[in-house]
Amino acid sequence: MQGLLMVHTGDGKGKTTAALGLALRAFGAGLKVLILQFIKGRADCGELNAIKLLEKIPDCEGKIKIQQCGLGFIDKKNFDEHKKIAQETLKLAEKEILSGEWDLIILDEINYAVKFNLISETEILNLIKKRPPKLHLLLTGRDAQKKIIESADLVTEMTLIKHPFQQGIKAQRGIEF
Repeated sequence: MQGLLMVHTGDGKGKTTAALGLALRAFGAGLKVLILQFIKGRADCGELNAIKLLEKIPDCEGKIKIQQCGLGFIDKKNFDEHKKIAQETLKLAEKEILSGEWDLIILDEINYAVKFNLISETEILNLIKKRPPKLHLLLTGRDAQKKIIESADLVTEMTLIKHPFQQGIKAQRGIEF
């Protein structure tokens, strides 16, 4: 098996949703999956609840894991704390990438962490270089940097055409979170 470097980016909805679909597919095919969510910190969301339930099934234990590693929406007053947590998450990602324990690792919203200067593009490129050849790695988030896109084997750009938010409809449980 050759590991792929994949990127889900763009301004449209569906990057994390597609990543979670891939996680479920990989898990169902017997691969071990880790999802580290940069920035996200909402403890009550559908994907977190669903994967936490899967983790509790005896035959599934240790085969799929999700961890939120953020405070939620980035604000200026807590910027230093956001940056500190993002750097810690990057170190955790490196540890897990090098562990040999996983077949697929998803670094959700890592591209956004670069956009907001919580981590650097260079740090991600260095992390990619350390990836074992058989490990699949998926990076999600808006505004993926050019060099990251060039490094990838597969890039999908989600394009916003229409979104309920534009009509004043708030985010809905089970759809956006």
